[in-house]
Amino acid sequence: MTNTETNKVQIRADTAAWLMTPDAIRRRCSMVYEAGLRGQLRHFEVDTRQLNEVTDYVHETIESNYPDMDIPFHARWRHFFVNGDDRWQRIADSLDIDADERARIAFDLVITSVLLDAGAGNTWCYRDPKSGQMLERSEGLAIASINAFEAGLFSSDPAQPLRADASGLWQVTKEALATAFQVKSDNPLAGFDGRVRLINGLGAVIGKQPEIFGCDRARIGHLFDYLKSQAPGGTIEASQILCAVMRGLGAIWPGHIKLGGLNLGDTWRHPAARADDPSDGLVPFHKLSQWIAYSLIEPLEGAGVRVTGIGALTVLAEYRNGGLLFDLGAVRPKHGEVTRKPHASGDEVIVEWRALTVTLIEAVAEKLRSRLGLDEEALPLAKVLEGGTWAAGRRIAQSKRIVGGPPIRILSDGSVF
Repeated sequence: MTNTETNKVQIRADTAAWLMTPDAIRRRCSMVYEAGLRGQLRHFEVDTRQLNEVTDYVHETIESNYPDMDIPFHARWRHFFVNGDDRWQRIADSLDIDADERARIAFDLVITSVLLDAGAGNTWCYRDPKSGQMLERSEGLAIASINAFEAGLFSSDPAQPLRADASGLWQVTKEALATAFQVKSDNPLAGFDGRVRLINGLGAVIGKQPEIFGCDRARIGHLFDYLKSQAPGGTIEASQILCAVMRGLGAIWPGHIKLGGLNLGDTWRHPAARADDPSDGLVPFHKLSQWIAYSLIEPLEGAGVRVTGIGALTVLAEYRNGGLLFDLGAVRPKHGEVTRKPHASGDEVIVEWRALTVTLIEAVAEKLRSRLGLDEEALPLAKVLEGGTWAAGRRIAQSKRIVGGPPIRILSDGSVF
């Protein structure tokens, strides 16, 4: 290989690595946003005047949900509550184990649960056998996943059901997952087949990375040990967590776009993202990977590993945050096709909507901090999302649409939303 060819290979590898970072997400989403301000987007107009109304609505939602402003981080753990019963805490309190093993079990649970949370669709529901309550969307998926986890669906060892190991994940069948999630012809779960492939792929991927997931019976929970080893002095940056998640789990995502031999995962094309390098036209989001990273903070800190730099992670580009902006007019469709028909994740209209969501929700966070007289340390983005924009997006959706779904229909493959 010539020096020129070697340099090109290195440039592609470096560019691919950059596209996995929060900096890349913010920069590329900002490029789409700037095009929107210039009126150059094909599908949406941007009206920043409406951000005050969005901020008002988010502020009102926070005051209703957290009047004392004691807001937790945006994480999967919030969805394990049913009628005030914290299902995860109940499991954790029943275990006679040390803090590290509790963290491993938490990692096993939360990563599988997040990966099974890529949008349920408008018709699926789950009857929780423990409470008898009918649950939908994220809460339904969360409780279905924790019940399946507790029953040992993801473990290869019947004597240790609270595990998600390579063999157990690989052996999960379509029939077993359908039973666990009560999926039937009259209770369809959006992107169900994709979820099965994702869980099976997860087993295959962790089994091939002993340096992260362990040599003997590879297990998701060994990611905790890997991260702890990367935390000299007991402190780790949130961006390091995301990097480890992207490195360890990146191969499970459907291969939409590859660069330098690396699967770019939740990365898509948009003409506004211009660059004089191999990243030209590419806009990354990494929604589920960041959702995992946010959700790993609490078990790490529970085991004595302090997480810093949480503000480096970005807004999650999903339909609750995006729906809030749409429903309050901060982004408006330019033509009827935006809402008339469903769209795939890689369609330009969805990429546009998600990119605008990342930039505009961060603008809302800044306005909210200014209004409350708080800085980023006191009200980090992770709390704004939880308090917050995600809850506000759900609230307004329920007021505008009977089923409370997103304002734009998305064709889910179970690996993005």
